[in-house]
Amino acid sequence: LRPSFVLGGKSMFIAYNDEELDGYLKKAVRVSMERPLLVDQFLEDAFEYDLDAVSDGKNIFVGGILQHIEAAGIHSGDSACVIPPYKSKDFILAEMEQAAWSICRELNVQGFLNIQFAVKDDVLYIIEVNPRASRTVPFLSKVTGVDLVDAAVKVWDGENLIEQKLCSKKGIGRGECITGWAVKEAVFSFDRFRGQDPILGPEMKSTGEAAGTGDTFGEAFAKAQIAVNTKLPSGGRIYVSVNKRDRETILPVVKEFVTMGFDIAATRGTADYLFKQGVFAEVILKLHEGHPNVVDHMAEGRIDLLINTPMGQFSQYGDTYIRAEAVRRKIPYTTTTSAAQAAVKGIEWIREGKLSVKALPDFQR
Repeated sequence: LRPSFVLGGKSMFIAYNDEELDGYLKKAVRVSMERPLLVDQFLEDAFEYDLDAVSDGKNIFVGGILQHIEAAGIHSGDSACVIPPYKSKDFILAEMEQAAWSICRELNVQGFLNIQFAVKDDVLYIIEVNPRASRTVPFLSKVTGVDLVDAAVKVWDGENLIEQKLCSKKGIGRGECITGWAVKEAVFSFDRFRGQDPILGPEMKSTGEAAGTGDTFGEAFAKAQIAVNTKLPSGGRIYVSVNKRDRETILPVVKEFVTMGFDIAATRGTADYLFKQGVFAEVILKLHEGHPNVVDHMAEGRIDLLINTPMGQFSQYGDTYIRAEAVRRKIPYTTTTSAAQAAVKGIEWIREGKLSVKALPDFQR
């Protein structure tokens, strides 16, 4: 659901049932003939991509394809992104490039183009096309060594992409990540506002961004977290509280944490599911179940990472308070299973203790 008159994902919402729809319509937005509400089908468990390109109307240079680490449904400005795409098939990436080239030629785009794609079950969907530069252009320019702004300005000055040596005569050129791996992470200011729920969704909440590079995805992700002042633990106890939809997805993540020697704590329902799958988890009470509950354990320093995926925006107050408390106590947290998967890779690299610093490359031109 998206009001047609807003930008930045303001008041966008994903409704999973009639109750959430009713709550949204009553609390979040006013609808009228002059202020219509757009309704789309949401692709559950799809991965989202950002493609940034420069076109001269006939040829296209794809500066890079970024895969969002959070699943589709999180605003692109809030989602961590990685290049090269770390869970993608070559034929899907080729389809994206061909789609971008066809769109540029059909629309005679001369300058920047940003396309947001989604992929589910090996089917490619186009979410939206923006004939402008996106927020990821500076990041891609830095990690590929190609100044995309310079390329676009030269197009506007009459120099096509073949003359700029960014495209072959076949009409498509592409940038490559020359730092190995690179992750762009969003910066949030939840700790500046008491009681704010740090859950992510379609409405943008970030206030900045940072980047991390490395020889592996884990290294790049861990460095990006360090850059935004998130301290991933190298050991300790993981608290897991996920909705029923996410239990199967979170299971292999939890098993990897167990293999690394972490202790697992969970709410009663999640712990029961994990136990049936062969993983023992300490049961920790929810806020309304008494003491000591999860906030008590956080206060005692017994929680080192929080994994909490709620059921929609109007989830119980307890979940909101727990996430806000994690922010206040600077306990790292994730609200999506895909971010938890990435955290595993980052922690694996941190445990190896191979911290290295490398300068960003100079532009190639």
